Amino acid sequence: MAINYTWDVSTCDTYPTKSGKSNVVHKVHWKLKATDDANNDSDGKPQTALVYGSQDLDTSDLSSFTNWSSLDAAKVQGWVEATMGADFVTSLKANLDEQIAVKVTPTSVIKTLG
Repeated sequence: MAINYTWDVSTCDTYPTKSGKSNVVHKVHWKLKATDDANNDSDGKPQTALVYGSQDLDTSDLSSFTNWSSLDAAKVQGWVEATMGADFVTSLKANLDEQIAVKVTPTSVIKTLG
């Protein structure tokens, strides 16, 4: 399988002000989407799977604060992944891989009697 992962970390909760800083990100609402370009569904589209959640961020030390206007998705994704930890991110991706594998090779199929 050729699975690609895409993060969406565009929605954030902020404190309007904290420790003299404005728009301090303290929670990120994230989505992680897996797309398998090697296996298409019955409509010819790549198989996909999605998981989502939210991640609280530590705002106790704002010495390396980044202004809201300077934030981009890569920076916020880095915060999310670092806070989650590599093992948890790996488990999320493994879960998505399994969801796609079940779509590609179902272990059970619903049938209706005529």
